[in-house]
Amino acid sequence: MTQARKPYPSDVSDEEWSLVVPYLVLMREDAEQRRHDLRELFNGLRYVIRYGIAWRAMPNDLPPWSAVYQQSRRWMDAGCFETLACDLRAVLRMASGRQPEPTAAILDSRTLRSTPESGPRAGYDGAKRKRGSKLHMAVDTLGHLLALHVTPASRDDRAEVGRLAAAIQEATDESVELAYVDQGYTGEKPAGAARTHGIALEVVRLPEAKRGFVLLPRRWVVERSFAWATRCRRLVKDYERYASTLASLHVVAFACFMLRNAAILAQGA
Repeated sequence: MTQARKPYPSDVSDEEWSLVVPYLVLMREDAEQRRHDLRELFNGLRYVIRYGIAWRAMPNDLPPWSAVYQQSRRWMDAGCFETLACDLRAVLRMASGRQPEPTAAILDSRTLRSTPESGPRAGYDGAKRKRGSKLHMAVDTLGHLLALHVTPASRDDRAEVGRLAAAIQEATDESVELAYVDQGYTGEKPAGAARTHGIALEVVRLPEAKRGFVLLPRRWVVERSFAWATRCRRLVKDYERYASTLASLHVVAFACFMLRNAAILAQGA
């Protein structure tokens, strides 16, 4: 650690920082905006996501909240974390003996309850009986992020398949051929939307003799990815004024999960 303060559990490690810093340098070190250490600004962003604080509640031993917020916006607007997640996914896949780009994906959605900040754009999810926003997400068979976007919770999952499939193919150079989904995606409309982008949908159905909780083949992977996100208190509810911010913070969180795994691999190399 380069800073004199006592570290937080959310701080980036030296190994992680060596991997992520090339993606975060957007300007020269002598630029006027670089008044604060870049690593500390990144630590501030990680602190907000991990512990769910308001920006203005930034601890006093981290850079001012306004500096962390402004730099975080620059990173998110530049797509730094999307690029990082894409590269890390390829590295982790090759380390597990897979091809860099997947041929199969898993799609699902998760409803996040609204807050006063996000209330004006919230919708009601009748199935989950909650008002909020819906995160539509696709992961590979290892649980690594491929694509995501946010809609009001009232939006039907099947209506979002086309948009999600297009984003998957853009992120993977059109390598995905098959996507596993639950019974909420049944029907010709979502299947046709996925087919338009070269993806076949396979519905994983519940056993007819279901009793209690059943772990579904393939489908459990995306549920585990959603569980990873709930470790970040900022992502447990929709605290954001804009849907794009909620989506971006999820991308940052998943990039940080993969960054930690990549750093562990680098240490063992």
